[in-house]
Amino acid sequence: MLEHETVPATAGAAGRDEVFQVEGHGIDPIPDSERHGGAKDLFWLWFGSNLTFTYVINGALAVAFGLSFWQATGVVVLGGLSFFVISAAGLGGVRTGTATLVISRAAFGVRGNWPAGLLNWIVSIGYTIVNTVVGTLALEAFLADLGWSGGSLPRALALAVTLALTFAVALWGHATVQWAERWMAYVLAVGFAALLVFVLPGADTAAPAASPGASGWSLALLVMLAGPFSYVPMPADYTRYLPRTTSLKALTWSGGLGGLLSSAALGVAGVAAATQADMTDAVAGTEGLLPGWFQPLFLALVLGGSVTNSIITLYSSSLNLQVLGIPWSRARAIVISAAVTAAGSLGALFLTDFTTSLLSFLSLLIIVFAPWGGVFLADMVLRRCAYDSAALHAGERGAYWYRAGWHPAGITALLAGMLFAALTCDSELWTGPLVAPLGGADLSLLGAVVSAAVHVLLARRAVRPAPAA
Repeated sequence: MLEHETVPATAGAAGRDEVFQVEGHGIDPIPDSERHGGAKDLFWLWFGSNLTFTYVINGALAVAFGLSFWQATGVVVLGGLSFFVISAAGLGGVRTGTATLVISRAAFGVRGNWPAGLLNWIVSIGYTIVNTVVGTLALEAFLADLGWSGGSLPRALALAVTLALTFAVALWGHATVQWAERWMAYVLAVGFAALLVFVLPGADTAAPAASPGASGWSLALLVMLAGPFSYVPMPADYTRYLPRTTSLKALTWSGGLGGLLSSAALGVAGVAAATQADMTDAVAGTEGLLPGWFQPLFLALVLGGSVTNSIITLYSSSLNLQVLGIPWSRARAIVISAAVTAAGSLGALFLTDFTTSLLSFLSLLIIVFAPWGGVFLADMVLRRCAYDSAALHAGERGAYWYRAGWHPAGITALLAGMLFAALTCDSELWTGPLVAPLGGADLSLLGAVVSAAVHVLLARRAVRPAPAA
C-alpha cells in the first residue's frame, strides 16, 4: 500500500451506513451521496464514550497527588476543555471523508506515518484491554452480589459478556456505534448523576496541609490531559460520514461540550470520593460511599462505561489496521483487534496480573503521542484543513509522498518533540534527566507544543492548503 493504495471494495449503495448492518466502508473516502447526520451526533458520541469510570480514577489521583478539592476540580475541568480541540480536529474527516490516520499522511508522509500508526494500534488495543478487564471485574462482582461467586466460571462468563457487547457493536460499524453511544449515554448519565448525588455532599473541601508543589500539579495535569489527548488519532473516524457543509463551529461545540460534561462530572465524583475514602482500589472505595441498594447498579455503571469507551477504540483500531496495509475490509480487520484484546484480557485475568505493567507502558507512550498530536494539529492549521483527498490514497504517485515517503519537516518536528518529552517524562518505566532539576515536574505533554512550533517553523512556507474538492 506504499505505491498506490488499494482499498477493499464496498457496495456503493446510498444508506449503507445503517444501524445493525455491517458497515461496508473502511478508510476509502465516503462519497457525498452517502454522507448523512449532523454535528449534534458528535455530542452523544463523545458524551457517551467518556461516561467511563476511568475519569473517577483520574479525579481521585489528582487528590492523591496533593491537590485540594477545588484545585483538583479546576484541573478536571481544564482537562475536559481539551475535548474542544479533539472535536475540532474532526473537521478533516468532513473535508476528506476518510480516517484521521489517513489524513496524517499529509503531515508525515505515507511511510513516515506508518510507525505512529502501528504504535497507535498498540495503544488503542492496550486501553481496550484495560477497559475490558475493569468491566469484567465489575460484572464478576455484580454476579457475586447475586450469589454466584467462587471458581473461574463467573469471571470467564463476565469476560465473555463484556467482549461480546463491545465486539458486536464495533463490528456492525459507524452507524451502530453512534446509535449505541447515544442510548447507552441516556442510561449511564442517569446512573452517574445519582452517583454524584451520593458522593458530592460529603466531600471535604478544606485545603490540604501542604502545597502539592510542581510535581503534584504537573502529574495531575498529565493524568487529566492524557485521556482526551489519546483521542487525537481518531476524531475524523466519526466525522467522515457528515455532509461537507458541516461547519467547524458546530463540530467544535457539539463534540467538545459532550466530552467536557461527561469527563468533568465523573472527574469531580472521583475528587469528592478521594476526600472521603481510600481510593487505592477505586471501585471498592467508591462503592463503600454508596447505599447498599445502589451498589449493584454502580457495578453495572462501571461495566457500561467500560463498554462504551472500548467500542470506539476497537472500531478505530480496525480502520488503523487498514492504514497499516492489512488488505481486508474493516469488518474482517476488526477480528484481529478483537482476538488480541481477548488474549490480553485472558492473560490479565487468569494467567498473570500485567495490568499495572501495561498501564505503565501506555503512559510512557505519551513521549510519542504528545509530539505526534502537536505536528498533526499544527499541520492541519497550516493547511486550513484543506487536503487533496485523492493524494492521501495515491501513495508514491501523490503529493504526500515527499522524499521517499517521508516528510522531512513533520519527521524533524516529531523527533524534536519526542526528545523534549523524553527529557521531561516522569513515569514508572522512565524518568527523564530534566525531571529533578524541574522540581519533579513532568512536562512531557509540552512535547506537543515543541513539535508544533518546530513544524510551523519548518513547513509554513512549503505547506499550502489543497484546492477545494
